[in-house]
Amino acid sequence: MLPDELTDQGPREHSVRAEEDLLSARHAVRASAVAVGFTIVDQTKIVTAASELVRNAYIHGGGGTMTITVLRKGRVGLELTVRDNGPGIADVEQAMTDGFSTGAGLGHGLGGTRRLVDEFTIDTAPGRGTTVTIVRWKP
Repeated sequence: MLPDELTDQGPREHSVRAEEDLLSARHAVRASAVAVGFTIVDQTKIVTAASELVRNAYIHGGGGTMTITVLRKGRVGLELTVRDNGPGIADVEQAMTDGFSTGAGLGHGLGGTRRLVDEFTIDTAPGRGTTVTIVRWKP
């Protein structure tokens, strides 16, 4: 059973415009994961995935938004949608490859994020930004 304050609020949007927003986004995801009853392992997976996505939106997309939605479709899960209005990703397949990085990172970003969640979709094109939606279901 989900707390009423989580199910009644609907999707919650968080701005990702400044570096401090990255930490508050992670805290919001962790709080939602705890509230829906995720194990510590599942909390860590969804928070790690969220951290990567909001960091990408901030660094590569010039900022954006993250929306957290509690899903109840015969089971309980969290859906995160991270949007930016940056330059988009020219080659999604390459960006999903381990070791690929456009910055100083290790290149585990999008591919690693995909492995941490149950569902992963990316909508992007050069010149129109990027939207990534992920879902982690409660076991």
